[in-house]
Amino acid sequence: MGAMQVPASAYYGAQTARAVENFPISNLRFPRGFIRALGLIKKHAALTNQELGALKPELAAAIVQAAQEVIDGKWDGEFVLDIFQTGSGTSTNMNANEVIANRSMELLGSHRGGKLVHPNDHVNCGQSSNDAIPTAIHLAALDAIEHSLLPLLARLHEALDNKAREFHDILKIGRTHLQDATPIRLGQEFSGYASQVQHGLARLRTAQKNLGELALGGTAVGTGINTDPQFARRTIQRIAAETGLSVHEAENHFEAQGGRDALVETSAALKTVAVSLIKIANDIRFLGSGPRLGLGELRLPATQPGSSIMPGKVNPVMCEMLLQVCAQVLGNDAAITFSGSFGNFELNVMMPVMAHNLLQSIELLAKGSDVFARRCVAGLEVNADKCRDNLELSLSNCTILAPVIGYDKAAKIAKVAFDSNRTIRQVALEISGLDKARLDELLDPAKQT
Repeated sequence: MGAMQVPASAYYGAQTARAVENFPISNLRFPRGFIRALGLIKKHAALTNQELGALKPELAAAIVQAAQEVIDGKWDGEFVLDIFQTGSGTSTNMNANEVIANRSMELLGSHRGGKLVHPNDHVNCGQSSNDAIPTAIHLAALDAIEHSLLPLLARLHEALDNKAREFHDILKIGRTHLQDATPIRLGQEFSGYASQVQHGLARLRTAQKNLGELALGGTAVGTGINTDPQFARRTIQRIAAETGLSVHEAENHFEAQGGRDALVETSAALKTVAVSLIKIANDIRFLGSGPRLGLGELRLPATQPGSSIMPGKVNPVMCEMLLQVCAQVLGNDAAITFSGSFGNFELNVMMPVMAHNLLQSIELLAKGSDVFARRCVAGLEVNADKCRDNLELSLSNCTILAPVIGYDKAAKIAKVAFDSNRTIRQVALEISGLDKARLDELLDPAKQT
């Protein structure tokens, strides 16, 4: 394809430079976790290839050291390619191969740009972009879920569960259809939130099982051409030993390269977590609305001034932050789902954008959950007087009377109470036929929860 100008200071080579020219699309780059995963693959591939006799020990040692530097983040600035590129991620795979090859030659006393360590023959030995890139995506996603998202989401679950216990004795009005319903404990309401997060954790753990299947070993089309039959198994065992991740060679390499269903499944689990968090954040901000003319049953922590023009205004900014995080995750899921449908024959050709969106969703949910737990949920307080007043004013208090006096008579009490702006207790005392002691017994909100 002709000569390419490569900056003298660069560790990448001609293929990367050509891709820089070809894809000046955005400022989006592969994240740290993905580059680390690529480094892991190259490092352990070199060790396996030495063991199998495909690499000389001195070359393998240099590649291992250079790849370790990639793993450690030393050469992140050399990964210069746009997310929007070739759908297999070949450009980024070659970016890694070239950086590691050039750094390896330096370590061996040679110079960058030579052929002593070849990016294809040596660093990429036994691999194709078509199996290395999906393997890197799975590794990066697994690592981020296991070591970031699950622990921080568990912290949010703990914060909500603590509030469920703390608020157990607080009686309040329940709401359905945004209308007053029958009594509930505030602790029961929060136990529902905690359970939603707990279910989300379980869904993510289920998704991890299929993420653990790695495409490495399939090379170009899933047949394993140009690689030793033992290469993938041994390399993956090494990666598992270093990372502690539960990973293994895919049972069917044609599925592992032709489709990206595990990424679609994982994104769906992330989307479900986001939907749960939207419900929780919305409920909390509405329960804290006011402070005087809203529902006002919760007091949210004051974290910053809420208005540039209204003195003293404090807004539910942590809830709003989380809602925006979740909106981005829902958008990312749409892109991932669409991209997952582009498994044309033996290869999905939308992998870079899937990697970007999936890893961003994991990071956003992890950090968003952590901040929301620490700076909102942990500091929530209850306005017990408002809860008690709202409870007494509710027309739904007539519900508990229906089995005793009949639905129609209870409905009449509710209508009269509404029209006369009185409570159910006041009207029922006049027209229900029940004495005060019996009414007080029936209308005890604690017994209704």
